[in-house]
Amino acid sequence: MTFPSSGPIGILGAMPEEVAHLVEEMGASRRTHERGGRTYHAGRLFGRDAVVVFSRWGKVAAASTATHLLAEHGVQELVFTGVAGGADPSLRVGDVVVASGLVQHDMDASPLFPRHEIPLLGVTRFAVPEALQQRALQAARRWLQRPEALAPEFGVTAPRAVLGEVASGDKFFARADELQAVRARLPGLACVEMEGAAVAQVAHEYAVPLTVIRTLSDAADEHAPVDFLRFVQSVAARASHGIVRELLERA
Repeated sequence: MTFPSSGPIGILGAMPEEVAHLVEEMGASRRTHERGGRTYHAGRLFGRDAVVVFSRWGKVAAASTATHLLAEHGVQELVFTGVAGGADPSLRVGDVVVASGLVQHDMDASPLFPRHEIPLLGVTRFAVPEALQQRALQAARRWLQRPEALAPEFGVTAPRAVLGEVASGDKFFARADELQAVRARLPGLACVEMEGAAVAQVAHEYAVPLTVIRTLSDAADEHAPVDFLRFVQSVAARASHGIVRELLERA
């Protein structure tokens, strides 16, 4: 694995809103490629050659998309951006989690392999190199200092960016007891989502750098529902664009 990479970078989001502003940013340089039900947008993005794609939800969809980016578009680095559910009571809606490590919380091939271990890889946790963590953390913090990062209508008035553990699985958590069970198995968990650790497995197998950046759309200690789609459109979409801009312009 080499970092920083000088080749094209692949940027994924599990919802179209999470990457829409990035696609627009490519302007006249953008070229599209259709494959496997995905539209891959290739062009210049903040001074870098990039391919941006809506991966769809879930581990298989994300892994398939990441593999295509690597095998057919030749990207040399991956970034996954979007929303996640908070699993740390100290975090709030609008906070940003930069993955320090990723685990597939629904992987269980026991008794053949320990719970959470990826069969035949011997890996339970996909660690993110310190240099990647710090680059993304500083990019997120620079973005959060901008006035446009705030969203008082969602209570996002003093968001912060942190490093944290991310758990991925093909499950949307809607019950506190289910989330608590995952937290009990994975101490120090910051957030849960449905794609990051699957892309981390692909990145591991292809030996390419991966950065996962998640904006929290809900928090573990809050009960009031958030208008999820409106949050994604008005907060998370701006955050994805802003953080990726900070990430690439100073790479």
